Formats: sequence, C-alpha cells, structure tokens
Amino acid sequence: MPVPLHQAKAGFFRMLGHPVRVRVLELLQGGPLPVRDLLTRIEVEPAALSQQLAVLRRSGIVTATREGSTVVYALAAADVAPLMRAARRILAEIASAPPPPRPTRAPAATAVREG
Repeated sequence: MPVPLHQAKAGFFRMLGHPVRVRVLELLQGGPLPVRDLLTRIEVEPAALSQQLAVLRRSGIVTATREGSTVVYALAAADVAPLMRAARRILAEIASAPPPPRPTRAPAATAVREG
C-alpha cells in the first residue's frame, strides 16, 4: 500500500530538518560542488558533513559523482532550488510581519453565592 501523500511530505520535511542539510542544499543551488568545497563553506567536521550528505543521498535529493579521488555533489531535482527560495521568502515574510494580537480573555464571571 503506498504511503499517503501527507505522510510522504512529512518525511520529506523531516529530512530537511537539519541545518547542515539545509546549508548543503542552499550551496548546491549554485551548481555541483566537491565535498572539499562544502567542508570549507559549511565549517563542520568531515564526519558530520559525511553523515548529513548520506541522509541527503539516501533521500534522493542530491546525487554524488566520483571524479577521480573527488566526490562531487549536485541537486538531483530542478525543483529543489525554487523550494529553498520559497522557504527564504516565507521566512522573510514571517520575520517582517507584525506580531499577532494576543488573545484576550473574557473577564472572569463573579460567582454568585446564595446565602
């Protein structure tokens, strides 16, 4: 039985739920990059980057190609870059929006005592 779309989307957004993974996707919007360039630009330990790249690779959102001793990563789908730009726009709108009004409470009803 196929996974319902809403569950697949939730899994997709969970996959995006790590700052290093998001940064990798942002950097790859400019085109394929070797791991050494990703390491320089993200400034994390090689093992940490490797772990996050593996998550992205397994999900199918990036591809890895070996060129000699160099591994080059690229976005696997053209729609990833617009998704990242949309996220940036949404966050900018949220950040610039005035805070929502605080909910007001109705005055507490005074208890009537019989007596």
